[in-house]
Amino acid sequence: MTVLQDHCERYLASLTRHSDTTRAAYRQDLKALTGFALEAHLADWHALDVTLLRRFLGRERTRGLGAQTLARRLSTLRGFGDYLVDQNVLSTNPARLLDTPRKRAALPRPVDIDALSHFLDAPFDEADPLEVRDHAMAELFYSSGLRLSELTGLDRSHLDSTRLRVRGKGDKPRQLPLGRRARQALDNWLSVRPLLANDAEEALFVSKRGSRITQRSVQLRLNRMAIERGLPEHLHPHRLRHSFASHLLESSQDLRGVQELLGHAHLSTTQIYTRLDWQHLAEVYDKAHPRARNTHASGEDDDQGSHV
Repeated sequence: MTVLQDHCERYLASLTRHSDTTRAAYRQDLKALTGFALEAHLADWHALDVTLLRRFLGRERTRGLGAQTLARRLSTLRGFGDYLVDQNVLSTNPARLLDTPRKRAALPRPVDIDALSHFLDAPFDEADPLEVRDHAMAELFYSSGLRLSELTGLDRSHLDSTRLRVRGKGDKPRQLPLGRRARQALDNWLSVRPLLANDAEEALFVSKRGSRITQRSVQLRLNRMAIERGLPEHLHPHRLRHSFASHLLESSQDLRGVQELLGHAHLSTTQIYTRLDWQHLAEVYDKAHPRARNTHASGEDDDQGSHV
């Protein structure tokens, strides 16, 4: 192991409060940086400077990486640079001198509500434990707006009669309601779960081998369900999460409530992941905004008064 790699491994080992998924992403970012540094003949991180980091991110951009991935790369570099400063390898963190690449506000497209209802109501082989499990996972994604990592991290003890407890990003706990259909699907799954898992296994959802199901398996099974049930589009867990948020917001218009359910730290994140009903917003604007009211009806003239 080189000196460069040794510092990376020490930094990753220090991230005890981060999830395995986050550490895996950081590892990928640092592996790319280390490879670039070796190509530039860096013997150790003392020579790391803002010029080299700009060249590194520029090369990553030419490789086709999007703004969101580049922003994550830079976030990793900043954290690693802070670590090198703490270890007295660097006097200052050069990554703090770089601007974050501007990210486009990507708006995931929710599944049409009628198509999604038809998908969830489609018949399946209830004698097959795996299909019963898959149906319960799909219902739970849509019922509670779970992230993929949150679903695979669920234990049986996290489940209550009308709610469930999850650990979100940053290991932040939150409680989520369980819809009636999701609760019924989970009860059906729990009744056949002993066919796959023993009593000592805590994971709520298990593979056919009886161990905790992986995120990749969930993605593959969900897409397979979409094909078998005639949903004419690719389906992945985040689309169900986004559909949950979008459909709930269109009905309730409660942006703060949806923010809490999604586990977003900032309201701006919720605004990206959800769609507001434009007609409703237009009506609210017309009624509430003082510059949107029809002042002519009360005899006022727009040309009167001072103009700023």
